[in-house]
Order: sequence, then C-alpha cells, then structure tokens
Amino acid sequence: MELRIFTEPQQGASYDQLLAVARCAEDAGYGAFFRSDHYLKMGDVSGDPGPTDAWTTLAGLARDTNRIRLGTLMTAATFRLPGPLAITVAQIDQMSDGRVELGIGTGWYAEEHTAYGIPFPALGERFDRLEEQLAVITGLWDTPAGQRFQYDGRYYPVVDSPALPKPVQQPRPPILLGGMGPKRTPRLAARYADEFNLPFASVPDTVAQFDRVRAACTEIGRDPAEMIWSNALVLCCGRDDAEVARRAAAIGREPDELRANGVAGTPAEVIDTIGRYAEAGSQRIYFQVLDLTDLAHLELVASEVMAKL
Repeated sequence: MELRIFTEPQQGASYDQLLAVARCAEDAGYGAFFRSDHYLKMGDVSGDPGPTDAWTTLAGLARDTNRIRLGTLMTAATFRLPGPLAITVAQIDQMSDGRVELGIGTGWYAEEHTAYGIPFPALGERFDRLEEQLAVITGLWDTPAGQRFQYDGRYYPVVDSPALPKPVQQPRPPILLGGMGPKRTPRLAARYADEFNLPFASVPDTVAQFDRVRAACTEIGRDPAEMIWSNALVLCCGRDDAEVARRAAAIGREPDELRANGVAGTPAEVIDTIGRYAEAGSQRIYFQVLDLTDLAHLELVASEVMAKL
C-alpha cells in the first residue's frame, strides 16, 4: 500500500503553503503530492487568498521538489483544450524529470464555471468531450517523433500536428480516471487509465466499482492487473482521542463522522481502515489533508502508520 497526499487549495492556500506541504510529504516519504483542480471554494470557508491554478502550481513544484511525484485529482476537462493540456503536462514532466501524473475527469462543479466564465455543457456532452480529450492527449504523446498526428473529432479535431513536446516518461505519464459512474466511467478507464481512483467511497462501493472497471477491462481484452487501484479519503489522525478531536475541529468535522467516512482515529485505527481498503483491492490511498498548516499531522502518519504498513 502506497500513501500519497492530496490537497484542496481552493479552500484557501498560497503557493508557499502548498510548497511547504509538498516538501514535508517528500521528506516524510509519501509517494506523491496531488492537488485538486478547482477555481472556487466549497462550503463555509473564505477561500482566501483565492484559487491557485493546478498546473501552474505543479510547474513550480517540479522545480522546487526533488523526488516526490506530482499530479491532479482531477483536472476538469472543461477547463482546458486537449492540445495545450498535453503540451503543459509534457513540459512539466520534463521540468520534473518524469514525475508528473495526469488525473482528469468531466468536471462537475457548475458554480466554478459560471464564476469564471467557463462553458459547462450537460453531462453527456462533458463525457463526450472527455473521451475526445483522452484520445487527443494520448495520441499526441504516443505519436513517434518525426511523425504527425491527426484526429477526426467532433469537438477537438486535430490536423497535421507535430505532436510535440514529448514527455520524459515513456510511453507517457500515467493517466488517472475515477468516479462512481456505472457505464461510461468503467469503459473510459479500461481504455485509457493507468490508475483508477475512487474519491470518498465506502468499502462496499469500492468493491462494486472496481468490479465494474475490471469487467470493462476484460471486455476489451485488457488484463485488469495492469491497472493501479486507489482511493482518496479525508485524513484525521491523532495520538489519542483528544488529538483526533482537535484535528477534526480544525477542519469543521466530527470525529465519529470522519471515522465512518474517512481515515480517522489513532494510528492503529488508521492502519485498520487502510487494511479494509486493501482487502477491497486498493493499492494506494490518497490522504485528503484539509489543514495545510498542520505539518505535524503528516509526520505523525509517516512515522506511526506508513512505517508499519
């Protein structure tokens, strides 16, 4: 089981705060630092100083960190055109010496689109656009150097592209897809994903959706063992109940609710929860860290949980 850190900067974070978390995660031995890709805060927080762009952040972290992998859960396909996104990710992959991963989805948060003038089509069209984006991005990266790429898409036709630049990672940076959609999500994951991620899902729901994606892989002749399986869950760990309660209060949550729906409690409880997800087939856990000032939280989990898995 690999442990990764997942942040939500739209809730309020500067680049320097994100860098501090990423460097702490790197020093503590976590496998990756991921961030959300949102332009508007959620819930009863100020969101100050305002949103930070996911790929601008990762470009900075590519130069300001050394070993930790970097990625998004999940970039919204509505935010960017596929050609420029392929260029951006390939460039940051070069800047980081091959440490970038692309998590991408349809986009779902209507209010952030209207708040910043971003078109927000109906769900069916968003899935159609995501499928074309995946075809274009992977096609550009997979095209051999010196050859041209073409794609006859409805939304994103590509004509005579030199398909440059190329990422460092070969055949390409890992692509993450996820979500609980019962039909199109499994089919897209089977075709394009290197990793399938479920955010904030229970163990039974994890088992059911992993099974759907495995079936979709088998249907197209892909070995499901080629896929990495992962979950994202909110983290709230403390040495004792008082510390758990303090950390839960800091993010506006209740300890019992976090124990039921996240990875929460003492290190022993956290290890037990991780074990249940491992039995469901999960190979990576992305800890959603909501208090970005509490670096001791990450260090505690590294020393008392990660070291014992």
